[in-house]
Amino acid sequence: MSEFKGEGTLLEQMEALVGDWEGSIERRYCHLANAAALLWQHLERVNWVGFYVRIPGREHLVLGPFQGKVACTDIAFSRGVCGKSATTKESVLVDDVHQFAGHIACDGASLSELVVPILDGEGNLVALLDMDSPYRKRFSPEDQRMGEAVASLLGARLWS
Repeated sequence: MSEFKGEGTLLEQMEALVGDWEGSIERRYCHLANAAALLWQHLERVNWVGFYVRIPGREHLVLGPFQGKVACTDIAFSRGVCGKSATTKESVLVDDVHQFAGHIACDGASLSELVVPILDGEGNLVALLDMDSPYRKRFSPEDQRMGEAVASLLGARLWS
């Protein structure tokens, strides 16, 4: 069973929240900030939810809007769970981050992680949705599917 509260309405709420986008970076970050807050409200047993945004033309991510403790500001594609997701353009669900070679411990309390790539209309990686939990095996395949639906919506709305 998914631990997204109000799962049936999360995408509807996200669609309403991330409405029209006029193309500005400021408005994109505004929408990502609200998306992080909405996910934070819907998820249970998490200690971090947010976004890492790709620096155009580079294999490097910078911290975007998030909810939770202070986080790593820069992540190369060659490092950690985020780097693996960025490189493969696939979701990465890790039941125990201590068993993941090269895990970046931004918050030592995090024990499991789910990272979902956000792609633009041409299939280019533009950002990542990152979710951490202080519980092992916190994220389910159902959570992954919901995260992927959110990422698809954000990619279509904010990078098209």
